[in-house]
Amino acid sequence: MRSGNLFAAALLLASSTLVAQSFSSSQDYMDSEGAPGISHTAVAPPVAVPRPRPFSKVAFGGGTSLLGIQLALTTNLSQHFNLRSTGNVFGYSTNFTTSGIGADAHLNMKSAGTALDIYPFHKGFRVSPGLLFYNGNRITANASVAAGTSFMLNGQTYYSANANLATGTTPVNGNALLNLHTTNPAFTITTGWGNTVPQKGHWSFPFELGVAMIGAPSLHVNLGGWACYDQAQSLCTDISSKTDPIAIEIQNNLSAQVAKWTRDIEPLKTYPIASFGVAYSFGLRTN
Repeated sequence: MRSGNLFAAALLLASSTLVAQSFSSSQDYMDSEGAPGISHTAVAPPVAVPRPRPFSKVAFGGGTSLLGIQLALTTNLSQHFNLRSTGNVFGYSTNFTTSGIGADAHLNMKSAGTALDIYPFHKGFRVSPGLLFYNGNRITANASVAAGTSFMLNGQTYYSANANLATGTTPVNGNALLNLHTTNPAFTITTGWGNTVPQKGHWSFPFELGVAMIGAPSLHVNLGGWACYDQAQSLCTDISSKTDPIAIEIQNNLSAQVAKWTRDIEPLKTYPIASFGVAYSFGLRTN
């Protein structure tokens, strides 16, 4: 009797399992084939957009900046990073007078640097730390004071002597050099808009603002010739003399005047950077 009960229970369990499997198979079939009168459209899996490989794109650009006429070469590192190198050059000549001293000046700007362009939001906004690894920016000038005219050094007025072949006197003359590269290489930091290696298209119009930490400018001024205490030129001296009291006074006042000029241009130690340009990019290889 007990064996009969066990046999009946086993048969019931097997039947229940068979029914469950049959129901599951039928449900799967209905899901795959669809109920009568109802159409099902299979959803395609999303297609992954291939990302450009590092150094697979390059951009050439040009523009203007406070460092001069600029040329730039950029390549991609990833979606968030580009590597950009720039070169700047500019020259300009002018004449001006300060404290009665005339100057024929020439601005000579030459620099080159590299920066890491960081795009934190996958958009055009970027932050770019970098280095100005070459900086030859400077101003040179030839100075002169017309004979018989006055000039001032550190608040003291002097007069340029007349030329006299017999005594060897000559008007005041000299030269100056302003260096804008005390710290070399110099750290740079800029921010701006525009990805010169865009994922779509070829053209871009980037601009940026920032600073270069070039160090305090250094100014050197040398004066020669003859200078006088009075316009009548009754008391004159060779400025280069190491023993004449008037010449020593002039040199001391010159040093004090140069120190004042140097303090006036000290803010240029944080040199401003502002640029705008255009760039064209293209691929070097397929992904």
